[in-house]
Amino acid sequence: MKHPQLTHSIIMCQPDSFGYNSQTGSDNEFQHRSDLASNEVTARALNEFANSVERLRAHGLEVLVLEHHDGINRPDAVFPNNWFTTHPNGEVLLYPMKTPNRQREVVPEQLRSLLQHNGYHVSKMHPSADICQGIVEGTGAMVFDHVQQQVYAALSERCEHRSLLEVATYLDYTPVVFTANSQHNTPIYHTNVMMSVGEDFAVVCLDSITQAERNSVLAELEAAAKQVITITAEQCEQSFCANILQVKSAQNEPLILLSKNALNGFSAAQRVMLERHGQLVDCNIATIEHIGGGSLRCMVAENFLPRQID
Repeated sequence: MKHPQLTHSIIMCQPDSFGYNSQTGSDNEFQHRSDLASNEVTARALNEFANSVERLRAHGLEVLVLEHHDGINRPDAVFPNNWFTTHPNGEVLLYPMKTPNRQREVVPEQLRSLLQHNGYHVSKMHPSADICQGIVEGTGAMVFDHVQQQVYAALSERCEHRSLLEVATYLDYTPVVFTANSQHNTPIYHTNVMMSVGEDFAVVCLDSITQAERNSVLAELEAAAKQVITITAEQCEQSFCANILQVKSAQNEPLILLSKNALNGFSAAQRVMLERHGQLVDCNIATIEHIGGGSLRCMVAENFLPRQID
């Protein structure tokens, strides 16, 4: 079954216990502690989330909101793209998370209920152990080019090589594997922080990729006929310019989702190039971005499931 690159339906998770995650802070240098009281941090995140959902819906996206009401602390639950992916054949793949408090985010039956309640068919929900044995954190670790059946992945503590290959084999995708480091010469924790792939374009921080692998990654993108928009390390690490996602509206118009910080981080010329591939829809998520260490793409899990047949 052909897998589309773009969807009009997305899943987001309400950040009811959002805050600085000390368990993930060891390998995510983009997270920052705050002097604000924890309840104030959570309140700001909830406000940013609600405004983002409203804004995305106003642009013709279906936004399904996953909520937790069990009182369990999940500081990073606002980033659901890391623990599952959905597919046009009705499958939902679950992925193993690195830290215990992120493993708590994995609520398959709650996800199934949300999807089915909104009219989507779930043929099978695969436990992570069915697919891979180690750590690979969903579309944080893996950036998919569904058109070319390729998966780009920067190896890190959140993306183990063997696990990546197991997922790629299961999906029958070709892996493009490399190493990407920050300006502090530490592995970038998730691939989707340093690159994004759309239907006909890619945004990538080539400077972060080790020199020996840089040309091969670029060659793969060019062979796929992508317009490559290169960004600097500063744009990647300070503005989250690669943490963006191309989707489509219910009217089939292409959209590019990004934070206000990312929008402001692009040069005028880069914005013009991006706008050739879709309307730019920016959301102000300053608290989530600064404390959580992830931007808008991390907050969005794509829904490619088929509709239920009555």
